[in-house]
Amino acid sequence: MNKVPVVLSFTRNYLVPASTTILSILKHNTSLNSYEFICLINEELPDEDKNKIKTLISPDHTVVFINLQNQLKDIFVNARFTIAASYRLILPEILPSYKKVIYIDSDIIVKNDIGELFFNTQLDNYYLAAVDEPALDFQIDYLKQINCSPGEYFNSGFLILNLELLRNDNLVPKFIEGLNNESWQFPDQDILNIECKNKVLKIHPKYNSIRTFFLPQYKDEFLKRYSIKDWEEVQQFGNIHYTGAKPWNNITVKFDEWWKYYQLLPNDLKKDWDLNFNMYIKSIIWRIYPLKFLINLGLKFYRKIKY
Repeated sequence: MNKVPVVLSFTRNYLVPASTTILSILKHNTSLNSYEFICLINEELPDEDKNKIKTLISPDHTVVFINLQNQLKDIFVNARFTIAASYRLILPEILPSYKKVIYIDSDIIVKNDIGELFFNTQLDNYYLAAVDEPALDFQIDYLKQINCSPGEYFNSGFLILNLELLRNDNLVPKFIEGLNNESWQFPDQDILNIECKNKVLKIHPKYNSIRTFFLPQYKDEFLKRYSIKDWEEVQQFGNIHYTGAKPWNNITVKFDEWWKYYQLLPNDLKKDWDLNFNMYIKSIIWRIYPLKFLINLGLKFYRKIKY
């Protein structure tokens, strides 16, 4: 059976969020695909930590760790991000024997079968497949400044990458050169949008549903790019990408969904994590239906007033 290669890139403090993402992928493996999880890390993980992730998966799946500590040492790193965010840009060189992979951020809860998507997506002459972000008003000037069309700018948190074509066209040197531009708001994402322009296959928004896709006040912006059916499918089973505030530190959109998968992690994974106890207690309260109903009602009212 061919495995679905899924790449995650994270620092050690993201061990638990990354594990939560992996668990959510496996929980929605309805087509019973076999996965290979490729974890890119910026330092050597202790064997204990590696074994914790390995306890998540059955013998049908595999996990490998690649230490990239000595990669991209001289590039500029925006203080808002970590070096791990840039590793996706050098995947064609890191994985020379792979033709195609999924890349996924470690702040995503998967709620559909991404293995099925992988095998059904023919990239051909496309560099990658991705989900567009409908542009908000305050983003338009910046997108035009970097020569990206509003509404055609994609989020790089979930990608199917055509590594073979990226290698053949020698894109990695251009990506690395771009990383030294200190003006990017979202360095790896901006670079991919610029260098891969016109060779991006657009996929359903349910595969990378960013925060605004779940907020009613942004529905009109969503519908400028997508259909009402797309909106409904996102609400029902969109992969939740926690852009912005993270649910393990803050109350966010779909806050309770992340904690639901966290609770399913093996205790060995959870016990040594620097748990935000305040958020943990709130996640427990959130699961009590009458309280959850009142909280969601209050948030809906607050957002209606604010927006």
